[in-house]
Amino acid sequence: MSTNRTTARSIAPVRWLRRNAVVLVGTASLVYLLLPNAVVMLFSFNKPAGRFNYEWRTFSTDAWTDPCGVADMCPSLGLSLQVALFATLFATAFGTFAAFALARYRFRGKGTGNALIFLPMAMPEVVMGASLGTLFLNTRVGFGFVTILIAHIMFCLSFVVVAVKARVMSMDPRLEEAARDLYAGPVQTFWRVTLPLAAPGIAAGAMLSFALSFDDFIITQFNAGPSTLTFPMFVWGAAQRGVPVQVNVIGTAMFFIAVAIVLGGQITASRRRRNG
Repeated sequence: MSTNRTTARSIAPVRWLRRNAVVLVGTASLVYLLLPNAVVMLFSFNKPAGRFNYEWRTFSTDAWTDPCGVADMCPSLGLSLQVALFATLFATAFGTFAAFALARYRFRGKGTGNALIFLPMAMPEVVMGASLGTLFLNTRVGFGFVTILIAHIMFCLSFVVVAVKARVMSMDPRLEEAARDLYAGPVQTFWRVTLPLAAPGIAAGAMLSFALSFDDFIITQFNAGPSTLTFPMFVWGAAQRGVPVQVNVIGTAMFFIAVAIVLGGQITASRRRRNG
């Protein structure tokens, strides 16, 4: 009897691990992914002794009270936000139209178009950046804000198309047919039925586009002018002589803003499901 109890006790932990293996692995992966953000957050309150913010010295809030205390950092941040905003607007608009065309209509070259959509996603950024830089150079286009914006739109467009197309293909066409049966016109059906159903995919594509544009360095480096300095370019240049603590402050603030947007979307979606 005692042997059976001992065996049961030894097997119990193994059973518990089998039942919770997915949760444990998911939690460990999430902690691993968020650990760098925690380090960045922690060192945003550090007061380094030298130029490099790699060792913890003293707790300080000086960087938070003066986030623009480093020359050229806030202008570069503003340029990155401006480029990311315009690139997101144009890429989301063009990508949404392209996604609807590829998902809903038949036309010559549709297969080729689908293949070309994935090309920028599979292509290394250095190849795309160098190709666009060569194109602008051969066409004698001055490098600057416009060339960065065009390059970011071309880069983000594919991600928007993939996100929106996946959502459009999963939509039930009977809902739109029901709206037309109830004498709704094409425009009214689009605004009242089609667009709300596709909104999650459009929002996901827009958020992904903004994050990719704001974070991009390689493509920007090939297409930036001598007077255009984005935030990733500033961080790369500052790393050669010591990254200021204010960079950690900006990274922490952007992380919390992204988390707040995602949580806000989840709360809004859950309220709509309860009310609907």
